[in-house]
Amino acid sequence: MEIRTYRQEDLKEIAALFYNTVHTVNAADYTEQQLDAWADGNIDYAAWNQSLQEHMTLAAVMPPEKESGIEQIVGFADMDSTGYLDRLYVHKDFQRHRIASELCDRLEQAVDAENFTTHASITAKPFFEKRGYKVVREQQVERKGILLTNYVMKKVRTVPEEEKGSEDGC
Repeated sequence: MEIRTYRQEDLKEIAALFYNTVHTVNAADYTEQQLDAWADGNIDYAAWNQSLQEHMTLAAVMPPEKESGIEQIVGFADMDSTGYLDRLYVHKDFQRHRIASELCDRLEQAVDAENFTTHASITAKPFFEKRGYKVVREQQVERKGILLTNYVMKKVRTVPEEEKGSEDGC
């Protein structure tokens, strides 16, 4: 697997990955009505492309299969310059392969922010808690007239010991 920067030609595959992941992985925690409100398949491609290009966006890509010669995007994530992780989605068949962790690690290393925040789904909350994110608050967000529960979560950047100065200034 390779992690690389988002390219505009990835957009349709990323949009399909988003829709399919929401409707499979998140189905255990949300009703069908909520899933349809969250991801109805009608993506504003121009708005998504602009957002993905403005943010630091990474794609996790499996190498091309011999028969097709086409690579497969199995995950993607994007973070803005303030440390807000906007989207993190991994293909249903590639869950628990450390893809989400690798995407987050790379974004958290690349973005110079004091804190990282996200609005985590019920499904993703345990993943973020394991990464050191704390729940700031539970909230109900409205999508197309339907309420969905998610969690505002925050992680304080930790500074490695070797980068910390000594207390006596030496």
